Amino acid sequence: MPDKKPSIDKLEKEKIRFENMCIFEKEMYMKGVTYIAGIDEAGRGPLAGPVVAAAVILPQDVYIENLKDSKKLTPKQRDKLYDEIKEKAISYGIGIVDEKQIDKINILNATKLAMEEAVRNLSLVPDILFIDAVHLDRLNIEQKVIIKGDNLSISIAAASILAKVTRDRMIEELDSVYPQYGFAKHKGYGTKEHINAIKKYGICPIHRISFVEKYLA
Repeated sequence: MPDKKPSIDKLEKEKIRFENMCIFEKEMYMKGVTYIAGIDEAGRGPLAGPVVAAAVILPQDVYIENLKDSKKLTPKQRDKLYDEIKEKAISYGIGIVDEKQIDKINILNATKLAMEEAVRNLSLVPDILFIDAVHLDRLNIEQKVIIKGDNLSISIAAASILAKVTRDRMIEELDSVYPQYGFAKHKGYGTKEHINAIKKYGICPIHRISFVEKYLA
């Protein structure tokens, strides 16, 4: 059966929801800011694989239906939005810090490093950064920390989707290299299945030693 078209009422509600997520952006535009880069990460909690950050600069008049925190979307929805965000963004950058570096400098510092790399990979320098709960001391750019920003800002929500999809695809590719761990299913997070696999097979090269030591006793 063909997909049902959303009702006018539903479309209007979605536009209102989207407009409410533009409040922080509009406040900055009113102050004369031109380029806002939203920044977010994926992969702080997993036992394996990298932490991935994205920085996204959206046009002032953009509308992207169903744009929201990546955790509130299905994989199919995220994939669709991933393509649309890349198509409509003025610029976007990705930063990746692998498990070896995470073990060396800890996950918070690795997350900041990935975010800084994502900003540097933008094609232009933004006027301000919108970030969810982290401040990047090494970047000489104005920053606004927005707690739970992936729910409140379209710029951060867009970054959360690019980061999540990029990381998920990387981990899915590694599933064929290390099939015994089930990476395609849990993306490296500490599920019961994953922990049991670590106890049975030991660790593989993409595991974060500092995260899995307690399961190796």
